[in-house]
Amino acid sequence: MSKQDQLAEAVFNKMMSKDYCSQWMGIEPIFLKEGHCKIKMTVKKDMLNGHGILHGGIAFTFADSAFAFASNSYGRIAVSINGSMSYAKSAKEGDVLFAEAKPLNVTHKTADFDVNVMNEAGEIYYFFRGTVYRSSKMVIE
Repeated sequence: MSKQDQLAEAVFNKMMSKDYCSQWMGIEPIFLKEGHCKIKMTVKKDMLNGHGILHGGIAFTFADSAFAFASNSYGRIAVSINGSMSYAKSAKEGDVLFAEAKPLNVTHKTADFDVNVMNEAGEIYYFFRGTVYRSSKMVIE
């Protein structure tokens, strides 16, 4: 494993230790690399809206978690300054979802990422795009 990928894993572990929302969602890492991550969760009953489908806010939160782990994986603290999501298909209780975040553009002060949320077969349910501000502070001192 490269030094960059070791850092990405260490950043994920540090962030998850205090990310109680991601813990509540049951997020598990599939792979963690510099600038790129894939995480997994299973849709639980208490994540459903009044129509019996995954609440849009939870879908956004799941994508946002992948976005956070990927954007911070470089080692510098990165915080969201913009995010938007399109909802293509509804997830239901018991569905296993994956969120994969990849960088589009990384500069000294900002970075743009796309996150696809999909099922086990790779069928995309939600599309997320976000921008972070990259501070000069390190996630791990």
